[in-house]
Amino acid sequence: MSSKTENQDFNELIIDDAVYKTLYTKKFQNREKYKKPNEKLLKAFIPGLILEIRVEEGQEVVAGDILLVLEAMKMRNEIEAPISGKIKKIHIQVNQKIPKAQLLLEFE
Repeated sequence: MSSKTENQDFNELIIDDAVYKTLYTKKFQNREKYKKPNEKLLKAFIPGLILEIRVEEGQEVVAGDILLVLEAMKMRNEIEAPISGKIKKIHIQVNQKIPKAQLLLEFE
């Protein structure tokens, strides 16, 4: 080992029951930790244009119902309800261009 790594503490990673010793980069150490997404907030997975909104605030929906149509790269994407529940708030309008991760709808 070089003298550069002799004084550093190695981190152990366990992958498929195999133990690996490694050094983490600063970028890896400073990364944003994973947070489980809030299932009551529906966000855009790609940028695009809202063509249709098929629900209204206060409407009850079942998981799998089509909520809206998002056009991206000349394709129409029907966005389905990930959960069953009541629509609390709609944050978008028809013909609105949206970026990736834009909040679309909130469930109660």
